[in-house]
Amino acid sequence: MKKFVSVLLLGALLLSGCSAKKEVPTSAPGDGATVGTEENAPVSANAFYKAYTEATTRPVAVMVDNDNSDAWPHAGLTDAYLIYEVPVEGGATRLMALFGEVNPEKIGPVRSSRHYFLDYALEHDAIYTHFGYSPQALADIPALGVNNINGVVGPDSSAFWRENKYVGDYHSAFTSMEKICAMADSKGYRTEREKAPLNIAPEEKPLDGGETAETVKIPYAGFYSSSFSYDAAAGTYEKFMNGSPHRVQGEDKLAVKNIIVMQMKTYSLGDGSARINAETVGSGSGYYITLGKSIPITWEKTGRSAKTVWKNADGEEIELNPGQTWVMLLPSGVSPQIG
Repeated sequence: MKKFVSVLLLGALLLSGCSAKKEVPTSAPGDGATVGTEENAPVSANAFYKAYTEATTRPVAVMVDNDNSDAWPHAGLTDAYLIYEVPVEGGATRLMALFGEVNPEKIGPVRSSRHYFLDYALEHDAIYTHFGYSPQALADIPALGVNNINGVVGPDSSAFWRENKYVGDYHSAFTSMEKICAMADSKGYRTEREKAPLNIAPEEKPLDGGETAETVKIPYAGFYSSSFSYDAAAGTYEKFMNGSPHRVQGEDKLAVKNIIVMQMKTYSLGDGSARINAETVGSGSGYYITLGKSIPITWEKTGRSAKTVWKNADGEEIELNPGQTWVMLLPSGVSPQIG
């Protein structure tokens, strides 16, 4: 298992994934629209675009616990290039972070799968890493042919370790990219990437028109909200939870370049549990937020493994600015607060 090169752009990392062989750029978070061919050597943000479009190896998706403060501070999120924040049972959210050609030594805490997250792992052709599953996810993973690493059964458990803070602590499973990739190799998973669904602009550019979006609040539940505050000097959004900075281990802050809000129907599964379903396949409305501005968008996904297409009011597919993107799934009856 070779050492991966850490690639940061505005708090996000460039791609490829397990078994990647080529060196890709890196810089420190918050350095504006620059990356480097080696650590801290600045070049154009076009390097992020090229690294994504030219990558040949698969990304890795990791389910990350976000129930409450017991799960915080998170490890590894500053190394992700794309993060989904999605409601689960009880009004909390769970994260799915996608990683490229990086070597975070610690990612987590890792939590269990829910079936609708599989749709986005498949969309990105990612090796899916989780610690347990719901009954529907258990059925869907083999049915959909998902290449997964599950920490609660068999040899896969060796890719994880526990860091218990208290007796019975279930917010305590962690992994690393080295362990994930070693396990993927041992399971014979394909390492060549077959999809590159993100439509990333070659260079950073402001939105044409749009409304002011210096603050963004996603009120998932009365006890939990996710929000962002725009830093005009850096051109990124700092992430907050319940009004406090989203804590990550170490001194790094989350520096988010793009925020996608997708409103969709969610409802109880009706299986006697509190678990929910999210209608990821279909269409709906939302917002694209970047560089202090917001525009309304629509989204469409034609199948569970199909690409989610985000379009502006003119029906054109939007281009994401190079940098870390957060995709926020929001129940259709709840409105984001943007201003």
